[in-house]
Amino acid sequence: MVASVAEYFLGRKLRTVLDIGAGEGRWRAELRRLRPEIRYVGIDPSEYVVARYGKRRNIRLGAFEELPSISLGRGFDLIVCADVLQYVADPALKRGVRHIAGLLGGIAFLEAYTTGDDMEGDLEGWHHRSKSQYRRIFADAGLVACGIHCYLTPELAVNAVELELV
Repeated sequence: MVASVAEYFLGRKLRTVLDIGAGEGRWRAELRRLRPEIRYVGIDPSEYVVARYGKRRNIRLGAFEELPSISLGRGFDLIVCADVLQYVADPALKRGVRHIAGLLGGIAFLEAYTTGDDMEGDLEGWHHRSKSQYRRIFADAGLVACGIHCYLTPELAVNAVELELV
């Protein structure tokens, strides 16, 4: 779904993906199944993951909080950040989302859970935020919501019709 949304707004096939909090690279496997030629870069804070999968899957060591200090390039067609944001403290979240917006050339998939969601599972280190708090952080970074955790650059949002935007 995310690849289709990105390609819809880009008007072409995906070429580049940055996966923040990549883990073992599950997004990479699916995206390469759809687009074998895609250039994938993963970032993960786990030394184990990077030692085991880093070279084969292009996963580099780094945490969300360190994004501004990691040399990644710019203009990624798709940036994925799934199940990470609710574990990041407010100042680092704001800086990191602004940095993501600066790296983005297409769609960001920023999956986050709010105080309004009925969550089960790992809540250790969880930062409780409302949907309005997340939306304000994303909007302040210049990202434009287009639904289902997807956000556009302002340049792409200009071409969206009203009902495509949240």
